[in-house]
Amino acid sequence: MPRPGLPKLIATDLDGTLVRSDNTVSDFTHQTLDRVRAAGIPIVGATGRGPRLTELTRNDIRAADFLVMAGGGRVVDQTEPAGPLVLLDERLAGPVLAELLALLEDAVGPLTVMVEASDLPGAPLWGDHDPSWPYQDAFEARSRHECLGTDVIKAFVRTANHDVDVLLATAREIIPPTSASLTQAGLGFIEICPPGVDKATGLSVVAQSLGVDPAEVLVFGDMPNDLPMFDWAGWARVAVSNAHPAVRSIADDVTLRNDDDGVAVYLDRLLSR
Repeated sequence: MPRPGLPKLIATDLDGTLVRSDNTVSDFTHQTLDRVRAAGIPIVGATGRGPRLTELTRNDIRAADFLVMAGGGRVVDQTEPAGPLVLLDERLAGPVLAELLALLEDAVGPLTVMVEASDLPGAPLWGDHDPSWPYQDAFEARSRHECLGTDVIKAFVRTANHDVDVLLATAREIIPPTSASLTQAGLGFIEICPPGVDKATGLSVVAQSLGVDPAEVLVFGDMPNDLPMFDWAGWARVAVSNAHPAVRSIADDVTLRNDDDGVAVYLDRLLSR
């Protein structure tokens, strides 16, 4: 259960948690986050979105002092007067990813693979076309050879023959954490990130820069890629009611769903009590 008083740092996932199903964030949510900052509590947007979506992310969580992006691989301090400061930028080498994909395909069969390689604003993902991918306007078909010819921020992988949670469990049996960090964020694809990269490691960079203990951090989330920060944070771990069962199972509390501004409702009550 939440501790008395107020946390010293608040981090929230975006898609499915803070952001509603119509890809908007309510005025009530923005206003509530402004009240949090006015109370002296730093805010972190912790998202799987890559740096190519930085401006969209800043618009969705305007009050954020820090951004933890790419599932923990990119950490940005937005409080610097001179402009945003990148505190962490991790990549996965193309040849290493090629080896991991070969191991996985040996076990589960042919994979659909997309990679996020560019951090230029609005840059597309590269790889195999898949009609189930929800963001077709930000995709560019490229060969596997082209995709693996550079370091990548992360890779998205799926097979039509496996549920995403089953594929994730299988991949974790095959790929050791020393080679890559594996998760899924509700898009139907597993995500292959650099080793040691997750939302908890990204938040650790923020917490250390602020001198905040994990026991003083409140987090909100909805999908398995939020589990590491749920394990890490100690003040309270709050799931929205539309969260994945694995997230709900370890949450200290459950708030309203994202479409009902669950994060803002929880924070409003917290600030008002």
